[in-house]
Amino acid sequence: MSSNAIVPTDGAPSPSKQAKPAAEGESLYYTKLALRARTKIVSTIGPACCDPERLEALASAGVDVFRLNMAHAGPEAQQEHVDNLRAISNRIGFPIGILADLAGPKIRLGDVHEDRVFCETDQEFFFIEGDTPGGPDEFTCTYKPLVSELSVGDRVMLADGTVALIVEEKLEDRVRVRTVQRGVIRSRQGINLPGVNLSAPAISMTDHQHAEWCAKAGVDYVSLSFVRTPDEVRVLRDILRSNGSKAHVIAKIEKGEALVRLDEIVKNADGIMVARGDLGVEIDVAQMPIEQKRIIDACHRYQKPVIVATQMLDSMHDSLQPKRSEVTDVANAVLDGGDACMLSGETAIGKYPLETVEMMNRICRATESSDVHRIPKLRNIVESATISVVTSAVVKSAGSLARDLGAKLLVVASHSGRTALGLSQQRSSVPVIGVSSSEETLRRMCLYWGVTPLRGAPACDLQELIRYADRWSCRVGLCHKGDRIVIVGGSHLTDGSQANVAISGEHDIITVHEIEGLE
Repeated sequence: MSSNAIVPTDGAPSPSKQAKPAAEGESLYYTKLALRARTKIVSTIGPACCDPERLEALASAGVDVFRLNMAHAGPEAQQEHVDNLRAISNRIGFPIGILADLAGPKIRLGDVHEDRVFCETDQEFFFIEGDTPGGPDEFTCTYKPLVSELSVGDRVMLADGTVALIVEEKLEDRVRVRTVQRGVIRSRQGINLPGVNLSAPAISMTDHQHAEWCAKAGVDYVSLSFVRTPDEVRVLRDILRSNGSKAHVIAKIEKGEALVRLDEIVKNADGIMVARGDLGVEIDVAQMPIEQKRIIDACHRYQKPVIVATQMLDSMHDSLQPKRSEVTDVANAVLDGGDACMLSGETAIGKYPLETVEMMNRICRATESSDVHRIPKLRNIVESATISVVTSAVVKSAGSLARDLGAKLLVVASHSGRTALGLSQQRSSVPVIGVSSSEETLRRMCLYWGVTPLRGAPACDLQELIRYADRWSCRVGLCHKGDRIVIVGGSHLTDGSQANVAISGEHDIITVHEIEGLE
């Protein structure tokens, strides 16, 4: 067995950042690995699940990444959640990812008359300047330039698109609108303006301040709402980097303008969220399923993780059982090739957050194990700065090799996580264990489909990693003597003299090891 060190393909390791050995409880988590879906689960924190005991229960039930909704709570409240999650992660012995979701330029109604107004078909109302409506037919808005930026013929969608108005006339300090789709609206509900070009910046002053807090708090992902251009993604990344953060930027696709420049946005982001709530209002709702598939396909081509979000198990706010259409929706997100499915209000304010996570996990596992589950077509992959063509080719070979040899595990050593992401994008049928000398990288792996991050493994030396993987996989019951595992890492030096199979690439090696069942 060669003593050459693994030099991870995507950056030199720093011994000072070597992850500490996993805490007690590691075995319990990894022995239940087969019970967790390979599609990652993102769960939103809210009043229904914010105490440490419930957060730990959700993590144990299948949550890989917790979302902090910055629109509903500021840094002070969110810092408590970050501290709790880090403490839970240390206690249970496996990494937990944190995604902070910036509010973006969300436009909302002000207070409406008696907090509730029914808009009848062809009934007329006025959007006025200022903060105080003069009567039940007047509406105000949190976006001050709204009156000046609306034009005759523009559509104004309220209450998640259930109520639709059209601009009939522009006056000096107001616009007259007519109801074309009736319904009830309430104070502070969201406003969508499909096709209207607004001057609102993607990153407000509040978002900027929240992004600086995200950097200091050490969150792993920061998502940007209502992205319209790739420049907005770059601006957020610059804010994070200037504050010393390596957090990855998730671009939320929820505007028609984003679909026009989809490839550019995907190429510049570290990941994508299909935010179907607002997107389904901004575009024709009948196009939503097709656009979801198109977004996921673009993410596959650029090898970026993609989260499918909004109303996935919405009925479980109040019910222990989801609707059949919701189950089908989650399954289709898995079949489309989504890396993760996200729960929003279901876990934040729903009555059954734990049961909802368990149901999401059940649906994903059932879909992944079915004959219908297709590996995403990864042809026509676009080479990007994220994953080199060499790494893509080597991890593809590693997946095929592991499958052909009947390997029990694929172990990938990856300092920055790029090699682990490349292996994730191949959708290997063999379970993948990710190791790294960086705790930040391990937490980011929590969003990569099929990759389970492992603390404490030596990520810088081939022989040590093989010995560790041998003992560890037997200890937790994933492997037995005589089983094979495939290890993917990076090295410029491999003598190929061992009985193991070694395939050398420009930056990568693949090693096949037969489990010895060491004590």
